[in-house]
Amino acid sequence: MEYNNLGKSGLQISRLSLGSWLTFGKQIGDDVAEKLMDIAYENGINFFDNAEIYARGQSEIVMGSILKKKNWSRDTYLVSSKVFFGTGGQLPTQKGLSRKHIMEGCNQALKRFQLDYLDLFLCHRPDKQTPIEETVWSMHQLVLQGKILYWGTSEWSAQEIMEAHMFAKHNHLIGPIVEQPEYNMFCRDKIEVEFSQMYKTVGLGTTVWSPLASGILSGKYNDSFPADTRLGMEGLDWLKDKNFTAERIEKVKKLTQLAKDLNLNLPVMSLAWCLKNPHVSTVILGASKEQQLVENLKAIEAKEMLTDEVMEKIDTILQNSPVKPAF
Repeated sequence: MEYNNLGKSGLQISRLSLGSWLTFGKQIGDDVAEKLMDIAYENGINFFDNAEIYARGQSEIVMGSILKKKNWSRDTYLVSSKVFFGTGGQLPTQKGLSRKHIMEGCNQALKRFQLDYLDLFLCHRPDKQTPIEETVWSMHQLVLQGKILYWGTSEWSAQEIMEAHMFAKHNHLIGPIVEQPEYNMFCRDKIEVEFSQMYKTVGLGTTVWSPLASGILSGKYNDSFPADTRLGMEGLDWLKDKNFTAERIEKVKKLTQLAKDLNLNLPVMSLAWCLKNPHVSTVILGASKEQQLVENLKAIEAKEMLTDEVMEKIDTILQNSPVKPAF
């Protein structure tokens, strides 16, 4: 496993990590979840990603129970939660980024995890109804209370992140260190263009999700729509509409052949492609089967096989290289 600093912080994070969205407490049994965490931990993964909304809180309960059972030394792993959506409650105080929900969301996550503190606590979406000053102050207070060590954002714009940084700096508060955006061969603009200056100016770290474009870049949709996949899960029509298109499938078929020419499978090549970007701190893996996770861990070594020539071939197939502004 490889490790690097999460943004400008001193926190060392594994370049591959394990996420629980749609799997823990929902798609897979608790015994499978435990085996996946075992495999991840034994192979050097030190970051486990979660959120209050995942399986309406059950995902954090499952992960917390596994961590308690394993009794791994607390200084060997990182755990995150994300706050915004709540656990499904629809009352106005049960979601958002108000001081009330941030404080209660953190306390509830700690209870589900059975932990004394969270390593990372992320604002899962921007909240247009709450002043950003209130959100920054609330996160700062949680750090001072020792309930979280670092905080960040997920799916925020560059402008929103910079507003948080400017308020924090002006008031001598602790600002965010990380953003969690989607990043894969079909979704590139935020990481490659929108955030491009922020890696230098504020030392932005990134924990990217959906590196396989919800499974499209696994190649399993090339010839048919298999049963029991996440794109077929109830309530995820938006993911299916976004990712399962004829144009993308045709490109994936060409990428599959390129991976074969390199003696790689497509998921490993797709993950290695994400790792080639030095601004990606960690790539969050979402696995539902043990062998799937074991295979995807090969992306660390496969990264070296993606030469400049191979990367150019991938860009030729994708035809979606973002237009980067001239600075």
